Amino acid sequence: MSKGKKVGEKRDLPGIKSAELLKLRNQYVPKGVFQIAPIFIEKGKGAIVEDVDGNEYIDFCAGISTLSLGHCNDEVIAAIREQAEKHLHACFHVLMYEPYVRLAKKLTEITPGSFPKQVLLANSGAEAVENAVKIARRYTGRRGIIAFEHAFHGRTALAMGLTSQVKYYKYGFGPFDPSIQRFPYAYSYRAPFNLKDDEYAEYCVKKIEDSFKTYMPSEEIAAMIVEPVLGEGGFVAPPPVFLKGLRRICDEFKILLIADEVQSGMGRTGKMWAVEHYDVVPDILLSAKGLGGGLVISAIVGRKEVMDSVDIGGIGGTFGGNPLSCVAALKTIELIEQSNLLARATYLGNITKNRLYNMKQKYNLIGDVRGLGSMIGIELVKNPVTKEPASEETNKIRKRCHEYGLLIMSCGALHNVFRLMFPLTIKDSELEIGLNIFEDSLKDANG
Repeated sequence: MSKGKKVGEKRDLPGIKSAELLKLRNQYVPKGVFQIAPIFIEKGKGAIVEDVDGNEYIDFCAGISTLSLGHCNDEVIAAIREQAEKHLHACFHVLMYEPYVRLAKKLTEITPGSFPKQVLLANSGAEAVENAVKIARRYTGRRGIIAFEHAFHGRTALAMGLTSQVKYYKYGFGPFDPSIQRFPYAYSYRAPFNLKDDEYAEYCVKKIEDSFKTYMPSEEIAAMIVEPVLGEGGFVAPPPVFLKGLRRICDEFKILLIADEVQSGMGRTGKMWAVEHYDVVPDILLSAKGLGGGLVISAIVGRKEVMDSVDIGGIGGTFGGNPLSCVAALKTIELIEQSNLLARATYLGNITKNRLYNMKQKYNLIGDVRGLGSMIGIELVKNPVTKEPASEETNKIRKRCHEYGLLIMSCGALHNVFRLMFPLTIKDSELEIGLNIFEDSLKDANG
């Protein structure tokens, strides 16, 4: 068998071994479980992965923003191994264990807000969302939930109702919870009526206030759930006016503000939580993805009086806060703090955005470059004036990047936004090589 290709060398996909596994995947796994490329991973370290055919890749996906410390961080693995030798699972409802309460305490310390907090640990971002809504409804005695266009909150029944993108996340799965009301997100690049950034943000806020008179009274709204930076919806960081306006409405009408930081949290934006960029404190904050350093875990962190309003047995789950995941999360937080990865996220983001701004001057396909820290979106358009989405070109670029050894993902309801999610531990040289592959692919598609 021939040796695999190095990053930058063209490879045929799928490789021989990946093709064999792909046959099994197609026979035994539903087509609804999507993949970005016909690649099976063999191993990974840092920002480099190797597939089963020996081909190497630079990873700009990081498990969809999960591996902030990169693949197989030595210290995280050591923490997991030490815990695995004690006990793998007990169920916190049956036998409590120290890592759960240590992680809960740590999360109350590093999340915004000086008020007393409590923490529920769960398994996924969607599960965190579902629990947050349950808790908000129990605390307020209200049912209504406000969500936003372009939002992504998960694929379970309620979370899917909160998610905005129809295809492919909720197509054919309705009906959805009728108590969910949706409003525009301050997506400046696609603002209507030629409104400027702050003007559109204020317009979006006013739409909510006006709805209390014309659609649903504020007295029936339990919570407002918002991503401080849109994730799947296009990596959009709204103007500060938007989130500050949402906080003002929630304060005035006694509505809980839920910040969904499943993708934007854990240092990705250059602060531990994206909401910190806006000087806004939510009542409930949700974390997952990067929290576990590669293991499955999510957290619902909220005001103590809110979290403690639920009756005994009303929240929880068999695997929520698994001890292996808890120690991995504690070590991940420790390394982010001790290794100064928040500053590095900003540093890497500045390098990347400067490079992308230069590309934007050369290639008409790039309509917008945006983001906070290392949470960066690149929106591609066929025409910079009409902003017609370049979804076909996006697919072509993504495929070429994979063929030359760069793992990269797209997102957005219009399927025309690349989202960069490289590990915060990526080497400068690896970042440069990855951006070179992206530019070469962009140049090829730009004609």
